[in-house]
Amino acid sequence: MSNGGKVPTDGGQSLGQNPFGALSGAGLPSAPQTASGAASQGRLGATAPTGAKPAAPAKNRGRVDIKRTTAGRGGKTVTLVTGFVGIGLPEKESLCKKMRSACGCGGTVKDGDIEIQGDQREKIAAILTEAGFRAVFAGG
Repeated sequence: MSNGGKVPTDGGQSLGQNPFGALSGAGLPSAPQTASGAASQGRLGATAPTGAKPAAPAKNRGRVDIKRTTAGRGGKTVTLVTGFVGIGLPEKESLCKKMRSACGCGGTVKDGDIEIQGDQREKIAAILTEAGFRAVFAGG
């Protein structure tokens, strides 16, 4: 090394050609524009067409069964909501709290199912439909 062992930091030689230079004229579509006119941030499907509303989230979160049962409860009737798929315990607890307050009774989350005291199937079905579930009456 003739410069005393130092590495040059001036950038060295250029590449000679831009590897992306030919893409602009290759007939590719232009980048989608947001409402403000700026280019997309690189996420696919992140922008909506100008003047259109953003798509609403799907309201089909799966089927849940609503049952009225007395088995193993000393003759007391409870409404049992089963069949939740893809939701965790905190969301089940918040749904249970909403059901308890709407029905004016007690309830709990046991083994991944929601139990509400009494025969409250109609009120519970309305709450679950509002939350995006497809409530189905099962059993008797």
